[in-house]
Amino acid sequence: MKQSDAIGALTGLLPKELAKDLVTEFVTMRQDTAQGTLGRAAPGKFVETFVQALEYIEGGSYSKRPSVDKTLTSVESKTALDDGLRISGARLARAMYSLRSKRNIVHKGMIDPNTYDLQLLFSGAQWILSELIRLASGITKEDAGKLVKQIQAPIGDLVEDFGHKKLVLADLSARKEILVLLQLEYPDSVPLKVLINSMDRRSPSTVRSALKVLWEERRAEKAADNGYVITSTGLKEATEIVASIAP
Repeated sequence: MKQSDAIGALTGLLPKELAKDLVTEFVTMRQDTAQGTLGRAAPGKFVETFVQALEYIEGGSYSKRPSVDKTLTSVESKTALDDGLRISGARLARAMYSLRSKRNIVHKGMIDPNTYDLQLLFSGAQWILSELIRLASGITKEDAGKLVKQIQAPIGDLVEDFGHKKLVLADLSARKEILVLLQLEYPDSVPLKVLINSMDRRSPSTVRSALKVLWEERRAEKAADNGYVITSTGLKEATEIVASIAP
């Protein structure tokens, strides 16, 4: 999905800043689901932005820090809103927000996060974003249908975790493969021996050479544990790599 197309479509319904936040948070969830990365705050941020979107659609303005539970509980009485948003959307968002809070998607708790939690949250985000696209004006029915199809496309696994190693399943260059592996552990560093082991289909010298290039480009920095940590510049590129692969 091209982010600019989705943002452009939503600006027929929402302010550009809300449209951009929703799409960016959705893409982050898609990337995390593809990579099996848990513990990020994107599901909560997505729901919070959706609450702001409901406020704007209903009243023409939105809170900078919305009361999520209160708004999602009261919105069902806002009959001026589309039924899909005020009933189905609000109830789905409440379930997502509860799962995000109680199942350790963000906070450490008694129950560890599971990949099926993240998959459920992502499915909820797919439904909500598709519903908003459906209601947006200024976009043809055909273009809206194409966007919804892209949003609803099943996601493939990008990285398989075998416990002792993580295997990038996509056919990438050594440089890009390293960025994907470093992004998985961000903000922690990855020891050189772990990278070499995960990329054992390549020679150790190839891995070292690619790391040297990434270091020279300031996309990776050497760490104290004889490993590497991805920089903000590298993180941005890694995000673009994953976004271009995951449908």
